[in-house]
Amino acid sequence: MVQEEDNDYLFKIVIIGDSAVGKSNLLNRFTRNEFTEKTKATIGVDFGTKSIEIENKVITAQCWDTAGQERFRAVTSGYYRGAVGAMIVYDITSKVSFKNVTRWLNELREMADPDILIMMVGNKSDLDSAREVSTQEAQSFAQSHKISFLETSALNSSNVNLAFERLLTDIYHHFGQKKQVVMDDGQEWLKPSTSSGHKITPLAETPVSSTTSTHQEKKKGCC
Repeated sequence: MVQEEDNDYLFKIVIIGDSAVGKSNLLNRFTRNEFTEKTKATIGVDFGTKSIEIENKVITAQCWDTAGQERFRAVTSGYYRGAVGAMIVYDITSKVSFKNVTRWLNELREMADPDILIMMVGNKSDLDSAREVSTQEAQSFAQSHKISFLETSALNSSNVNLAFERLLTDIYHHFGQKKQVVMDDGQEWLKPSTSSGHKITPLAETPVSSTTSTHQEKKKGCC
């Protein structure tokens, strides 16, 4: 079992997108393998961690689910600080949420580090009969903006782990060989270790060993 305190790297990821696209359920499915059918909008920020093994290194993902509603954006803007990865989520049954991905991209480029790695996620793929955004349209958008893309379902867990694993692998390849970086508040988010005793778990073949933890910073619900 991977222990979070034994991690080699700690990467902060922000999960953003419109309200009700399923950000909190994606976070809960990834970190705790849970899904909540009846959800409420997240107020403030929800936080969870999970450790996985990538290329013989223990990577801890520190995931922040920021509130998608417009009136809470002032609360969440500070949480972009120190993030090295971002997951922009839209609902495949909501054309509006997909169109708003452009706004979220612009916000990221304005507030986040210019080197941040971005993945666009089309959630609720289990509702294909109500689809308003085709896979081809989303793929074309992602290619034109040079970001990665995957469709997921937090309900049946389809591609959820794969989405986070791909983003974390990209982050590791991009940042993992750089020198130690310290966030503005002094917390290390990139923590190279001299230890090398971890067993390699191929992501494409074997389920990822992990430990998880979640807590919240303000009153929250799941969306």
